[in-house]
Amino acid sequence: MQIDFVSGDLEASLGADAVLAVLAFEEKVLSPAAQAADAASGGAIQRALSAGRFKGSKSQTLDILAPGGLKAARLLVVGAGKQAEFDLLAIEQAAAAAFQVVKASGLATLVLDFSGLSPEQAARAGFAVRLAAYRFDRYRTKEKPEAKPSIGRVLIAVSDVAAAMTAYATEAAVADGVIFTRDLVSEPANILYPAEFAKRVKALETLGLEVEILGEAEMEKLGMGSLLGVGQGSRRESQLAVIQWKGAADKDAQPVAFVGKGVCFDTGGISIKPADGMEDMKFDMGGAGAVSGLMCALASRKAKVNAIGILGLVENMPDGNAQRPGDIVTSMSGQTIEVINTDAEGRLVLADAIWYCQDRFKPKFIVDLATLTGAIIIALGNDYAGLFSNDDTLSDNLLAASKAENEPLWRMPLPPQYDKLIDSPAADMKNIGGRAGGSITAALFIKRFIKDGLPWAHLDIASTAWKKSASDPTIPEGATGYGVRLLNRMVADKYEG
Repeated sequence: MQIDFVSGDLEASLGADAVLAVLAFEEKVLSPAAQAADAASGGAIQRALSAGRFKGSKSQTLDILAPGGLKAARLLVVGAGKQAEFDLLAIEQAAAAAFQVVKASGLATLVLDFSGLSPEQAARAGFAVRLAAYRFDRYRTKEKPEAKPSIGRVLIAVSDVAAAMTAYATEAAVADGVIFTRDLVSEPANILYPAEFAKRVKALETLGLEVEILGEAEMEKLGMGSLLGVGQGSRRESQLAVIQWKGAADKDAQPVAFVGKGVCFDTGGISIKPADGMEDMKFDMGGAGAVSGLMCALASRKAKVNAIGILGLVENMPDGNAQRPGDIVTSMSGQTIEVINTDAEGRLVLADAIWYCQDRFKPKFIVDLATLTGAIIIALGNDYAGLFSNDDTLSDNLLAASKAENEPLWRMPLPPQYDKLIDSPAADMKNIGGRAGGSITAALFIKRFIKDGLPWAHLDIASTAWKKSASDPTIPEGATGYGVRLLNRMVADKYEG
């Protein structure tokens, strides 16, 4: 997708292969560009608005065959919501909605004339189109040409082209991170297994990241019995990826840290899942995917922070060597765990990955991300991820970033009385606490591996990492890349400099 910024007269950019997109607000007010297009077409926009049910609501569109007086082939009126609420997110939604409507129109160019956009606003429109244009199509060999998107270039009107390009460089870095995550999460498990995942992350060293890969022998020496137990039924070797970005002025300054669950495929192990829907378990590495994309974004935009990303990469498979219900494993922390259900494996991976992160890097905080529980979907539906934390400041920072980037979070409780539900008569703890409050007891399990005084947050993204269908035009069906944007925003707003 080619995205360019243009200023001045757009006449030269319009033609028989172009769609011109303009804005209308809920107050029945046309943007200046829409007013000009309406005048050039002899009032065609106003007539079309009067004849239909277009109200200017966010992401609503009205597609008109361009009338005489306009050089474009099509004219697209995009709803922008209330004029007073036309912020960066509204611009993002409008730009993405415009692209989604015309992407397969057969035309080649989309011109976004949203009237008087600042460089920052124009850059956000370009960012939105990048996300909206995402397709995971590398395995399609017989797709008909007419089924493929035809829009290959987007022009965005802005007064200061140079400033817009500078602002867009930062937005593009974040988009690269989101797209890297979407690609990882979309890959089938026969292609993306732990070693291949680690290889792709290792390739990010070209951005300036430092990446180490620990194999099973190294993890065994470290005492990571909790993580290794999950992968012992797979012929694919488990891996631990350690990613470092040293962007602060002081390269030895205390880092911020992010840990991702990377179960590249989850059959449930001996506690095997039902066959229906098991194919979706290729996205059970969504947490590790998000951390990878975040580290990609931080390095790409040269973030002024020291950051650590830790990925616990395993496959959970049932064979003669697989972990059994009732097994007791010893984690790197020394705590023992009775494995009641082998399908509650993500927390076992995180236990060792988090402990390793604390033990080696002594970070300011840890945020872990995991497609951890179906219970969070029951609790919050498909649009909100669950936030669990022992620290109000870290939680507030995450919630603010979540709102700014439209990646919804909802803080969930960590009641002490629920902690006893994971006590075991045979070990220090068990890995499940029953059906009631399943996402809460899973978070409490992870909390047992957080050292006293360390701010920590757990994001259960089982509800948001993958969409069967999405109402947000920037998000495709399938992998969303959830988490990259909000964590990048939190780092930028609170921890850089």
